[in-house]
Amino acid sequence: MFFHKKDPIHSVDVKEPNPRFAQLLLEQFGGATGELTAALQYWTQSFHCEDPGIRDMLQDIALEEFGHLEMVGQLIEVHTKNVDQTEAYKSTLFAVRGMGPHLLDSQGNTWSASYVNEGGDVVRDLRANIAAEAGARQTYESLIKLASDEGTKNTLVHLLTREISHTQMFMKALDSLGKLTDPFFGNIQPDNTVDIYYNLSTNGKDERGPWNSEPTFRYVADPGAAK
Repeated sequence: MFFHKKDPIHSVDVKEPNPRFAQLLLEQFGGATGELTAALQYWTQSFHCEDPGIRDMLQDIALEEFGHLEMVGQLIEVHTKNVDQTEAYKSTLFAVRGMGPHLLDSQGNTWSASYVNEGGDVVRDLRANIAAEAGARQTYESLIKLASDEGTKNTLVHLLTREISHTQMFMKALDSLGKLTDPFFGNIQPDNTVDIYYNLSTNGKDERGPWNSEPTFRYVADPGAAK
């Protein structure tokens, strides 16, 4: 059962409406990295999770993301309200679709369920969620750099901050399963190439680091010669 409380988690206060910026905000409403995608992704994943604590976490974060979707929607609404006679408004998608949010990204592409990344394994899903939060955080950073209205910027900073918080939660959940740094999951054991690093890209100097060094990896300097 769901209840909707009309007060958002963080206040939305816009002093200078800008319909062109509202079109950019659509990226976080109906775009691939947006709040709708995140909310549905985490909510769906929760039903695959047998761990009651992680299941509860996924549902808590999913509902917070629905709250974030509401905040982004309010931003878009305010940035497009009472400006429909301006040239800026007429140059945007809202001139055709009408004021307020729509299930579109900033380029007018419709939201797709294919954006939702869920696969029925809690380790796989938590790793996908860390990547999803990184994508959203990057989009919010770009929007913050372009925002001229301080109230809008404050709301976007809050949303960016919560992406970082969620990332930490997913990392802690992985760590509780012993899978934060262990890439293996599932039931199929890998073959004996699992610890091999193939040096397949050369430019005169082969770079080395922990990603291709012992004790984790056996470095094959010349894969062609090793055949």
